[in-house]
Amino acid sequence: MASVRLDNIKKVYDNSFTAVHNATVEIQNGEFVVLVGPSGCGKSTTLRMIAGLESITEGALYIDDNRVNDVAPKDRDIAMVFQNYALYPHMTVKDNMAFGLKLRKYKKSEIASRVEHAAEILGIDSILDRKPKQLSGGQRQRVAVGRAIVRKPKVFLFDEPLSNLDAKLRVQMRTEISKLHQQLESTMVYVTHDQVEAMTMGDRIVVMKDGYIQQIDTPLNLYNNPANVFVGGFIGSPSMNFMNGVVAQKDGLVFRENGTSNEIKVPASRVEILKSYVDKPIVIGVRPESVSLAPVASSANAGDKTISVSLDVIEPMGNEIIIYSDTGSHRLVARLVPQELPPPGSRLELAVDVDKVHFFDANTESAIV
Repeated sequence: MASVRLDNIKKVYDNSFTAVHNATVEIQNGEFVVLVGPSGCGKSTTLRMIAGLESITEGALYIDDNRVNDVAPKDRDIAMVFQNYALYPHMTVKDNMAFGLKLRKYKKSEIASRVEHAAEILGIDSILDRKPKQLSGGQRQRVAVGRAIVRKPKVFLFDEPLSNLDAKLRVQMRTEISKLHQQLESTMVYVTHDQVEAMTMGDRIVVMKDGYIQQIDTPLNLYNNPANVFVGGFIGSPSMNFMNGVVAQKDGLVFRENGTSNEIKVPASRVEILKSYVDKPIVIGVRPESVSLAPVASSANAGDKTISVSLDVIEPMGNEIIIYSDTGSHRLVARLVPQELPPPGSRLELAVDVDKVHFFDANTESAIV
């Protein structure tokens, strides 16, 4: 096990394109950290710099407080699991897993012991004599992980290892990798574009966009306290609803949506910090699960917590219903309990949990805290 520290890491390619801008991350010994973001955000480039597969333009990389910028990949004591498995087709599972140890001149007895132990952990001890073409995608991925385990490296690196698997197998494999982390208590750095993977697997998550780190936090804090509009919209499924408007004074403060008559009362806990935004543009974020169908016989003051919408699409999911609606200026997605709903095109009153509304500066897109 080891700690990993990125100190203002920057990657600039020969064509002057900057893939990663001044990334600073401290990964603790035994921590599972996930780098997440859309395609082209720089997450895989960052991982490859940790592995030594990409040179570092500026900044310093430390593994266990040792600067490794100029250390060859084979000498960094890391193991990497790739998206495409990268197994040798002519070798058996056993030989694929043992290959790295043979190159390092380990004794046969030690190699056999490590391969057997890793195969037992991953449940592939019955397929050790098969070749990759005889394996399913999930089995190949387990072999690739097993090849990393037998090395007993200081750091495990995973580059979108589940993206080639079907949905059901992805759920199973992410559970197995999480269990593996608990068993091995190893330092793991995991790259994915799937925010569900990130939220369910990481001790902490590094959210990236356009080569910049947007926020580093625990899954719960990312969900509850996004640093900006991008993080708020990227974390959560369905994603957060955003509405543009202004803060206005009306029996306290209200958010007034642009182009509609919809108003949402600002909760008392947020009035003080939003006083300086009166009559100024602002963005609010509302998660689909913070929206519900307003009761028909609503209380007298419920109007300051409801939004009038036109129902567009209904998606019954069994345990819940996802509805897509239109406020007149913005799309609004809500996650509702199973219930009878009027047909698309109908008007609905949706209630908003005002204590769970997020407020963002319209110019900087940063959270107002």
